[in-house]
Amino acid sequence: MPNVSYLSAHKGGIQMFSDSEIGIVGYGKTPESIAYVLNTKGIAHTVFQSSSMDFASGEGFDTDDGAKLLFKRALELI
Repeated sequence: MPNVSYLSAHKGGIQMFSDSEIGIVGYGKTPESIAYVLNTKGIAHTVFQSSSMDFASGEGFDTDDGAKLLFKRALELI
């Protein structure tokens, strides 16, 4: 199963990637939709993130930490 191992902020949401598949394995703009992808795809032991997660305001979030907060809320649901 392709575990989510890499995150990228994109257009107010989070793109999720896997080492074992080419391309995006999921995308979400709500904690619920991200949690769904994580539950169905699984989460790698170590999850890396692009710099867009640190500078999320450039990717449609209100603040630079918006993407990290969104991912944190998703993790709280699983």
